[in-house]
Amino acid sequence: MHIHILGICGTFMGSLALLARALGHTVSGSDTNIYPPMSTQLEQAGVTIEEGYLITHLQPAPDLVVVGNAMKRGMDVIEYMLDSGLRYTSGPQFLSEQVLQSRHVIAVAGTHGKTTTTTMLAWILHYAGIDTGFLIGGVPLVNTTDEHLQQVFAHSSYLGAEKDTHDSANTGYFVIEADEYDSAFFDKRSKFVHYRPRTAILNNLEFDHADIFADLDAIQTQFHHMVRMIPSTGKIIMPAATISLEETLAKGVWTPIWRTAVIDSTLSTIPTEDSPLKNSSDWQAELISADGSQFTVSFNSDDTNTEHKEASSLVDWSMSGLHNVNNALVAIAAAYNVGVSVKTACTALSAFAGIKRRMELIGDVNDILVFDDFAHHPTAITTTLDGAKKKLADRRLWAIIEPRSNTMKMGVHQESLAQSTALADYTLWYEPTGLEWGLRKVIDTATTANSNMGNQQVLSSVDDIIAYISTHANAGDAIVIMSNGGFEGIHQRLLTALANS
Repeated sequence: MHIHILGICGTFMGSLALLARALGHTVSGSDTNIYPPMSTQLEQAGVTIEEGYLITHLQPAPDLVVVGNAMKRGMDVIEYMLDSGLRYTSGPQFLSEQVLQSRHVIAVAGTHGKTTTTTMLAWILHYAGIDTGFLIGGVPLVNTTDEHLQQVFAHSSYLGAEKDTHDSANTGYFVIEADEYDSAFFDKRSKFVHYRPRTAILNNLEFDHADIFADLDAIQTQFHHMVRMIPSTGKIIMPAATISLEETLAKGVWTPIWRTAVIDSTLSTIPTEDSPLKNSSDWQAELISADGSQFTVSFNSDDTNTEHKEASSLVDWSMSGLHNVNNALVAIAAAYNVGVSVKTACTALSAFAGIKRRMELIGDVNDILVFDDFAHHPTAITTTLDGAKKKLADRRLWAIIEPRSNTMKMGVHQESLAQSTALADYTLWYEPTGLEWGLRKVIDTATTANSNMGNQQVLSSVDDIIAYISTHANAGDAIVIMSNGGFEGIHQRLLTALANS
């Protein structure tokens, strides 16, 4: 079958294209934002990518058009598709019907950390010898000599086995990043409603996607639609004391819940054994190092089955940040739920290299470290910089931020933007033409009112940002570039400029 995907270079649709290829289909696609790493892995997999959204891309007619959620009525290609009576579906619906129907689906949902947590969980399961399928909204980093892991994690999705080789009575597993964004112009339900998980991680829940959701309650409603589908024999895993999630579950829940908590033993005041946080959680991670690079994991359960239970196991890895410890803990719990011991899961994460564009070190030029990160929400910016500050404590920290997400472009989070980068020594905000709500005025007002926000500036071109850093950055500094897009190629351009300065 020939499948043409409209919006193929998006993180979800690109990963879907790879699965369609693995199923034996001929796959082509169209997009206007064609850039690595997604474009590279698609081309390597034999997927034909065409620039723009032209009617001729659907001539001759494919057997099926998979429509990305960036497509809208009024676009020539959409009107042609409808007028011609072409067979079409949404990406989530295609995935549900073609891949997930017979699987034990483990869905990872939340405002932040979906990609990282999904990758961690898939990594743990494969490390443990479980041939699980997965779809990740990013490209994993692989630093291992294990040929199987190198092959499986070379791409952002993998079909996996349809049966669990450890237990022939069970279906195979599929780990999926469960996005709350809508499915298509003709299906305004969240993507994850299509997935019908048996195990669900609810990592966190904040207001985002202001272009399609009116408020937090609207997002909670979509989360509850998914909760209503999880069977009573399944499992929900979530951080303890997360008010927005607890409010969602208060609408009704029929599935057992494991709650998780991170205890920071590096602080002078440590929660006691009878503290509310410890008592409200089934799983705990206890920090050994303040930057989150070492922690222990324990499971408190009255379950009499002790086959896979250990009192405590250590994770000693290259990752950093409290947010990544939280991500790791829910991933370990989900893996344990399908039969992986805590010790094996912790050993697996100790060998975990991360994923592209999540504090990925992309260059070291004259002892100036340059990182690429996907953070595009004030909370994500704060947690990323917190981890960076602790890990890179001896370096001056720069943050370069493009407010590119739809919610950021609308100015919804403008009041918290300046504070989100308070941990950086220097912050450069990019205010491109067309950002109409006044980023410069917002940052200037916030920093004038509060001097404890570091040095923050707003610049109107990428050239100006590169020139400023090339002039002011010194050996021993660290620079974190944050954007959920290509950011006009700033990454390589900055590395080149630093090398020549």
